[in-house]
Amino acid sequence: MRPTRFASNAGGMLPALCVSLLAAAPAPLLAQAKPAAAKPTPLEASVDRLAKHPAVTASFAALQTENAWTLDQQASICQIPAPPFKEQARAAEYAKRFRELGVQNVRIDKEGNVIGEVRGARPGPTLMLAGHLDTVFPEGTDVRVKREGTKLIAPGIGDDCRGLAVVLAVTKQVITQKIPFSGRLLVVGNVGEEGPGNLRGMRAIFAGPLRDSINMFISIDGTGFGVTNGGVGSNRYRVHYKGPGGHSYGAFGMPNPMHAMGRAIAKIADLEASTTPKVTFNVGIVSGGTSVNSIPFEAIMEIDLRSETAAALAEIDARLQKALREAVVEEKARWPQSKAALTLQIDTMGLRPAGTTPDTSFIVRASLAAARTMNVYAPLTISSTDANVPMNLRIPAVTLDGGGVGRGAHSLDESYDDRNDGYKGPQWVLLAVLGMLGVK
Repeated sequence: MRPTRFASNAGGMLPALCVSLLAAAPAPLLAQAKPAAAKPTPLEASVDRLAKHPAVTASFAALQTENAWTLDQQASICQIPAPPFKEQARAAEYAKRFRELGVQNVRIDKEGNVIGEVRGARPGPTLMLAGHLDTVFPEGTDVRVKREGTKLIAPGIGDDCRGLAVVLAVTKQVITQKIPFSGRLLVVGNVGEEGPGNLRGMRAIFAGPLRDSINMFISIDGTGFGVTNGGVGSNRYRVHYKGPGGHSYGAFGMPNPMHAMGRAIAKIADLEASTTPKVTFNVGIVSGGTSVNSIPFEAIMEIDLRSETAAALAEIDARLQKALREAVVEEKARWPQSKAALTLQIDTMGLRPAGTTPDTSFIVRASLAAARTMNVYAPLTISSTDANVPMNLRIPAVTLDGGGVGRGAHSLDESYDDRNDGYKGPQWVLLAVLGMLGVK
């Protein structure tokens, strides 16, 4: 679940608690409490007009009537395995589907990202629209999709097969309806978004020749309606404490790597963590030792640090590093007569950059304006997504949800329920994209 902060200007629907409270109020109170409709801002008025453009209304209608096609894309993509670092088969199929839609210059880069282009009717900005190809599930996972009414069930069906299907659906309408937008739309299926991938797909794109030409970035990742404009950064480490080891009785009196790790964990547990900006720390995995009567030669733990800002993440990281080293000094001091070595090795498992796209930025306001026009409530959220990379580079970036209702992300029984209005997700994304690029 994403931590969420509600946006007061995000759309026409109130949070459920507010609705239930109003429903329980007497009629006179309801009449008094009903606010006057807020006058739309110039951007909101512009998006309202855009939704009435003939090509856009035709696209909206097609996204609804052809919703079965979108769901078929979602299900069939999901049944192509894409475990971490093995997204090749799904990438090849995704590139094929781009070409069949008429996307130009479709290619797969060295990292494995699928990239294509749709050129607008006139010069303008370049916007990248992406969904991620990879899943968290290991090779051999059964990814066959089960259907139960409007619900699809399979590992990865929401995260991020929904995003990949929405990118295809939006791309199809832009091309089919010949929407006269300005600029260039880059459509992407990228690798490496999930944990082990460490955002390698987006890192490659924004370190390559496209970086300086991308003016705005949208990833589609998640279900429902939400605008992620805060990127939670994370530092992940595998920490080893090492020594010669020995018999628990015969070699007693030497520094113990497991005890050193225990001292470190206690120090980590006592770290102070701010709430504004939010900072978190976690020792998630510990291992080591060979038997109950052996001083272990190695003790290992894996640590996750997170924060909404790069500065706060760097500060908690510095205090972690200090605690890890102090544990070595203290364990050695416990056994001053011992000549046995005790060493510390810290391996980096992953570094995700933190970043923020301000609430007041054009890309955020356009996303919210599109939600308002669609009459859906879209809260602003903070999470860790592909948008972290451009956010960190101060390129305007958001992650948008793809509609419908998702449950059990990263579990084997993950589900996506399209209900009766799942098509509104692609409609919202299309309107937001066109609102950012502009249509004649």
